[in-house]
Amino acid sequence: MRILFDQNVPHKLRTTLTRLTSRHEIFTAAYMGWSELANGELLRTAEENGIELFVTGDGTLHYEQNLTGRRLAIVSLSTDNWPILKDHIPAILAAIDKAGPGSLQTVECGRFNRKREE
Repeated sequence: MRILFDQNVPHKLRTTLTRLTSRHEIFTAAYMGWSELANGELLRTAEENGIELFVTGDGTLHYEQNLTGRRLAIVSLSTDNWPILKDHIPAILAAIDKAGPGSLQTVECGRFNRKREE
């Protein structure tokens, strides 16, 4: 499966998944030269270039974009914080493996909360 990681997904997740499985070919938006594309244009460009799955840490993407008729699957992570994500690799891989054309998988990994000192 050809997978595109959004700008906000940590590079360490790509290297970890690549090390764990050879079933997927993973690219980043930066590597593809698509860093400047807004979400709708990025999704369209990805589909036109044979990307089958888009992974994002933007939890509101499915509210902001009309996903009806999309060919690529989307996996939405609840956070883009690597120290949190690294503990949820099996769930992320399961969502990727379950994703089919036009589907949306949400992986709840928790959220990063910065405590404010008072």
